[in-house]
Amino acid sequence: FNLAHTQLLHHINQALKANYVMLRDIEYVVDEENDEIVIVDPNTGRLMKGRQWSDGLHQAVEAKEGISIKQETTTLATITYQNFFRLYNKLCGMTGTAKTEEEEFLEIYNMYVFEIPTNRPVARIDYPDAVYGTKKAKFNALVDEVVERHAAGQPVLVGTIAVETSELISKYLKERHIPHEVLNAKNNAREADIIAKAGQKGAVTIATNMAGRGTDIKLGEGVRELGGLCVLGSERHESRRIDNQLRGRSGRQGDPGMSRFYVSVQDDLMVRFGAEHMEALFAKLGDTVIESKTVTRSISGAQRRVEGVNYDARKQLLQYDDVMRQQRETMYDTRNFILENEDVHAVIHDMFKRVISDIVAAHFNSEARDQDLNELIAALDGIGFKGVVRVEDIEGRTENDVVDICLEQAWSDYEQKIEKVKDKVLPIEKEVSLRMIDRAWSNHIDTMSKLRDGIGLRSYAQSNPLQAYVTEGFNLFEDMMRTISREIVAFCMNIRVVDGPEQEA
Repeated sequence: FNLAHTQLLHHINQALKANYVMLRDIEYVVDEENDEIVIVDPNTGRLMKGRQWSDGLHQAVEAKEGISIKQETTTLATITYQNFFRLYNKLCGMTGTAKTEEEEFLEIYNMYVFEIPTNRPVARIDYPDAVYGTKKAKFNALVDEVVERHAAGQPVLVGTIAVETSELISKYLKERHIPHEVLNAKNNAREADIIAKAGQKGAVTIATNMAGRGTDIKLGEGVRELGGLCVLGSERHESRRIDNQLRGRSGRQGDPGMSRFYVSVQDDLMVRFGAEHMEALFAKLGDTVIESKTVTRSISGAQRRVEGVNYDARKQLLQYDDVMRQQRETMYDTRNFILENEDVHAVIHDMFKRVISDIVAAHFNSEARDQDLNELIAALDGIGFKGVVRVEDIEGRTENDVVDICLEQAWSDYEQKIEKVKDKVLPIEKEVSLRMIDRAWSNHIDTMSKLRDGIGLRSYAQSNPLQAYVTEGFNLFEDMMRTISREIVAFCMNIRVVDGPEQEA
């Protein structure tokens, strides 16, 4: 853990995470045709084309899967969803599953959630969860119910959380010779066709979360008499909203239907939250199923705890992003002004003043000793203000006077140098300013991200991590603004005007 090995330690950590934490067909899929790793959205089950994990994790996963390693992308701009939505003057929305998150809508967006009665009474029957001691017993029971309902002709939709689970259930159904369709992130191109047939008599469809959103499954002829669409969940999701979305595929517009979730105490949700007190019970019962509202309430309680943890994480993320929001607004205001104005000469003048003020403040001594003044002049020479002032010009002057003298002479020299080609230099000033602002902002985003990753350690020193992030983030932002001004001024002062048939800057 020596400081010299920081980079090596980072690579080792990312390699370990890629090999033992990031799971194929759960967090990502391998697109061998296009030679790439594609991230799977854990909530929607859809592929997130064009997205990459940061800090070299994506490259580590590519190495793990034998995929060509692509260069890491550079972040040019970043914003949280919360602050993005806050950019709008008015916010509203409509969804069938917002009620469970009404507290967050109110606190984060100051939006109230109202329930609108359904167009027709809901005729769907939501059965209590079928809880088993092991995953194997759970999957066997789920497949048995699919076989039974398929034999009766009732269409069945099996909802899964991961691609891996959908393929496992598909394997079991093939062994039982049950014809079925699989809809997951790997074959989403056929989504419309698969969903269109999912409500037909005898249809069996296995789908990840992607089938639980924004689609109406039309019931075929004679299906209503058989009880409508049967929705079976292979496990509970961390979010009740996702479960409700899956249930909502059945019983649309007053149609009949039913839903049931199959759960085991070995499921990830139960292992993380709330299964401890059930383990002894299920050890005695073996593979016997339990259908109990008490157990279902316990599972819902586990989901609420997970949602609480996730909400706290989002809330904390927003608090940290509010620091970036203030910096982002300042930076974008400056950038937009430069972008929208053809002549930014006045902005360049302000940068000259800032750079000279910083240099004078860093080297000025009220006693005006020769050594201090010589160091000041050397610093001005170093940034391009060569020969702007002499010691005798500023000796005995106040700090403000020295700034005014240096600024007047430096700006005069610059104006004189570009006078004959000013019409060509002005567009260059604009382009260079935008390029340097964009480059500095991109680097600043990366720096702030690294600061955010390690700021939690401040709590061990009895410091408030958020307050430390605010203070250090402000200092980093000020340093960035000074660097931008310094680089632009140095560029301007080092412009060479070449005499010739066509003068150029």
